[in-house]
Amino acid sequence: MPGSQDYPADPRNERVLVYLNGDLVPRADAKVSIFDAGFALGDGVWEGLRLHKGALMFLDAHLERLFWGAREIGLDIGLTREALCTALRRTIEANQMHDGVHVRLMVTRGLKSTVSQDPRNAAGAPTVAIVAEYKLPSAEVASRGLALVTSSIRCTPADMFDMRLNSHSRLNLIKALIEAIDKGGDEALMLDPNGFVSSCNATNFFFVRDSVLSTSSGAYCFNGVTRGNVMALARAHEIPLSAGDFPIEDVYLAEEAFVTGTFGGLTPVRSLDGRKFPEVPGPRTTRLRALYEGLKDAEARALR
Repeated sequence: MPGSQDYPADPRNERVLVYLNGDLVPRADAKVSIFDAGFALGDGVWEGLRLHKGALMFLDAHLERLFWGAREIGLDIGLTREALCTALRRTIEANQMHDGVHVRLMVTRGLKSTVSQDPRNAAGAPTVAIVAEYKLPSAEVASRGLALVTSSIRCTPADMFDMRLNSHSRLNLIKALIEAIDKGGDEALMLDPNGFVSSCNATNFFFVRDSVLSTSSGAYCFNGVTRGNVMALARAHEIPLSAGDFPIEDVYLAEEAFVTGTFGGLTPVRSLDGRKFPEVPGPRTTRLRALYEGLKDAEARALR
């Protein structure tokens, strides 16, 4: 069963050059030490970006989130925004890429003098890695939709583990996904500590009930760039939008649902906990997906 991150294999990815601490190295040689804070402790932040028609989509928003996350964990990236942009462009140009590419920018606290949580044991500079791969969202998933299962794993508030942080530590989200897979689902729908609908394990969640587009308040979910763009599109095109606290029963009565993320854009949902939605993809999903593709094209033209 494919998930929201599923993609058809592309043999070109075996030949990509990976940016690692200023060097461009073959995929097989892109390695870090077992003493790296990212490997040993999940101590780092990352961003996923799309290369669309020669342009990195919504780059400013992604870099703003990256630097915010680094500040939140006291991590000095060691590069300016301009230097990171140069590294991203260098990676893409070295691989002669133009479109249909997913880019993962990762920053960890780097080598540790010993494996321990203490950030004062960092031995030197952070580790900066950029992986650019040819990845197109699964056409089957985009048309058939995802089967979601509500997970017992809850999203957490900022004073416990801030869901807005794109942290290398994803174990709670992986546990939620495993639970969903074990129950026959493609992805997990997670609730907040109060039992209201929050987000999926890798994407943000929207549903339509009585023609109103609804999503969580944002207090406990990912600070998704695509989520923000979809909400802005809804407002700009006078699509009724409600962001708030919704019980799972509201979703069971919805006409349609979809998830959002940098990789897949808008992906329809076909069912939740075995309950099928009437339309997949529904009219709101279809319209917003077209508006989002138009927004990407406009962004690409503006950046050329």
